[in-house]
Amino acid sequence: MGRPPRLSREAIVEAAKRILDEEGAKNLSMRRLAKDLESTPMALYHHVKDKDELLLLLLEAHAEQFPRTDMPDDPRDHLIKAAQLLHDILADCPWIVEVLASDDLMAVSALWIVENIIDGAVRCGMTPEQAVYAYRVIWYYTAGELMLRVAREQRYARPDAGAHREKAFANLDAEQFPRLSSLSELWPALTSRNMHRSGLIAIVDGLLGQTTG
Repeated sequence: MGRPPRLSREAIVEAAKRILDEEGAKNLSMRRLAKDLESTPMALYHHVKDKDELLLLLLEAHAEQFPRTDMPDDPRDHLIKAAQLLHDILADCPWIVEVLASDDLMAVSALWIVENIIDGAVRCGMTPEQAVYAYRVIWYYTAGELMLRVAREQRYARPDAGAHREKAFANLDAEQFPRLSSLSELWPALTSRNMHRSGLIAIVDGLLGQTTG
């Protein structure tokens, strides 16, 4: 009598976030979550409808941590800043990219960023259809960069990191691969640089050049 309930929506969301942060979206299931909470999947369903509802709660909670910011008056700067914000809001939580990759689940609280990307593109002279295309290109670049970065960090946390790459470069035929052979010693440093923003600016300028053309 008087004992508080073991489960709550808040406790479920917190446990799910812990699994996502440590192991990624692929390892989150209602069964696994119930086990971590020393409960049953059926008990969880009294608090959240299903895994999708749980993921939406997590997406909204993360998005709400990023308040809206003022945008530059210049349309190109507006577009670049909104696109950079898209990257920044995802960078701390790689699992979000996994979830958003389904192209179905999304946090309404974060759609103001997408709205600003579209608005910036239209104010740069794009049609609404072209603006959506620009957003997709920016999203694919951003999601790809983040997913590859996480995969690289996980791989290079291992003791044998880089061994396969070094062996592959060492065995390259200089006549068949002259460029790669000449870059073999520089390759690790060149490919580990954080070049997201410069790449983003190049993409935006390329998209705007297409529109102008």
